[in-house]
Amino acid sequence: MITICPATEAHLDDLVPLVDGYRQFYRQPGDVDGARRFMNERFAKGDAHVLLALDEDDRAVGFAQLFPVPSTTGLASRWILNDLFVMPDARCRGAGSALLEASRELARQHGVAQLMLRTQVENATAKARYHALGWQRDEAFDTYLLAV
Repeated sequence: MITICPATEAHLDDLVPLVDGYRQFYRQPGDVDGARRFMNERFAKGDAHVLLALDEDDRAVGFAQLFPVPSTTGLASRWILNDLFVMPDARCRGAGSALLEASRELARQHGVAQLMLRTQVENATAKARYHALGWQRDEAFDTYLLAV
């Protein structure tokens, strides 16, 4: 059984390995100290909503991080589900789906009109899960990045 709870600074020791694992999944070098600094900053600034997935032994097995952004076109708030990660040994047990559903419910509770996310083009497993849970691929817009 997976339980989802809002993450706080008290969960930092559980959260940091997840954030570092997420970064490594996206081919970034491991940096536990950097992950700790980044998450400490999120909690200090209060600029993100972080959800933690706990297994039946209360072991942290996944997290989701959402960032609010205004949407001028929608004249409302939109949240970016920027980060979603489940430890490899905990996958296919419902943690990812539970985090996605909890993200939807949290957004609904805050009156958020829309959630959006991005994933790697080749991440077929995640795409299938998103589609199964009602997410729709945006075919109207392309994403561009510019290093500054």
